[in-house]
Amino acid sequence: MRAAVRSGLVAAATALVGAVAAAPPGDRAWTAAPTAGRPYAYLEGPAGSVLQDTLSVTNPGGRPLTVRLAGEGAPVAFAARTVTVPARTRADVPFAVTVTADTPPGDHRGTVRATAAGRELSVELLLRVSGPRLAALTIEDVHVDEAAGGLHYTLVNRGTTVLAPTLAVRAEGLLGTVLDRPERALPLTLRPGERVTRTEPWPDPPALDSVTVRLTAGAPGAAPAGARTEAAFAEGTALAGTAGLLLAVAGGGYAVWRRGRSRTQRAPEGATP
Repeated sequence: MRAAVRSGLVAAATALVGAVAAAPPGDRAWTAAPTAGRPYAYLEGPAGSVLQDTLSVTNPGGRPLTVRLAGEGAPVAFAARTVTVPARTRADVPFAVTVTADTPPGDHRGTVRATAAGRELSVELLLRVSGPRLAALTIEDVHVDEAAGGLHYTLVNRGTTVLAPTLAVRAEGLLGTVLDRPERALPLTLRPGERVTRTEPWPDPPALDSVTVRLTAGAPGAAPAGARTEAAFAEGTALAGTAGLLLAVAGGGYAVWRRGRSRTQRAPEGATP
């Protein structure tokens, strides 16, 4: 399939680059964009298919321009990775994206990069693989860093659509709630199959407590995902203070016991037992 695709791209490139169109006068900076002036390349098809589009490279200058092409984030194949565009002309370079059979349905992103004369231009590539759409999110590997004061967790996109996750945090100690952060949007998006490890700061954890921490993650269209972990906080100063208090209480109790025992031993003679 790849050989056939490459042969087709080379044939198309030979025809299209050989029939370059005159570029309009104006700005002398070269440009690279999908044909028909589109702001990005959009491709859609099922898994296992080969999707094609064309990149237009315009050289309004007075000298030939050699442009190097590359793809990032998607399996992009070009008819030619290096294209020399004559002065004041436009070259249309076909490219293809191979959607492997195991690509999950949903939205995927990539980039087509064009580099020439010390300048790089990026063209966004939006790929939609057809199939059932499923929004599913999990939160995993939750643990508390008691020393540094932080909650570590991993978000995983288990579905077939791009997710914009949210997070809520709540921690309960022996005497009540010690942390309560309502649901808020996180500054990230997750592609299908993507996992991201994050840290939620906790600058003022309790000095001495046993805490149950619950994290709840959500995303539009997905069921809430929850996870919990336990943590024990015991700072040295808090331990010292608690130990001193316990010793003081114990010492006071012992003193009361000794006074009571002394009174018993010094009871007057003849006292009724």
